[in-house]
Amino acid sequence: MKLYADESGFEEMRALNALAVAQIVRVQVPAALWRKHRIGELSADDAQVLTAAFEADYFGAAGDDPRFAVVRLGAEVMNEAARLCARYGLRAQEGIELASAMATRRADPSCTMLAAFHGPLRASAAAEGFALLPA
Repeated sequence: MKLYADESGFEEMRALNALAVAQIVRVQVPAALWRKHRIGELSADDAQVLTAAFEADYFGAAGDDPRFAVVRLGAEVMNEAARLCARYGLRAQEGIELASAMATRRADPSCTMLAAFHGPLRASAAAEGFALLPA
């Protein structure tokens, strides 16, 4: 979300070149943008433009590859998310984010950083050996 709305920490997120995201962001980001519209933080035109920018990043557009590597929420990721929720007391979304990051790191061991802005996810990601953004 911080790639599209000027929220705390957005500068660091926008400076990243390569991003892996959990498949669930396909729903989360547009939902959050349209929520910002409903509560008066974004105009309908801005919500539409930002949603289109997100979708271009997610799917690719006009000959451009997607910006994101999408971690599919298959059984392995979902089962790991459930275990992480139990182990660390995470909310479902946080468990999915951490399990997706762990799947990404298994596929590419150089992926060692996790963007996390909430206490429980930050603490559990650090316990699992991730460097954190923001530092």
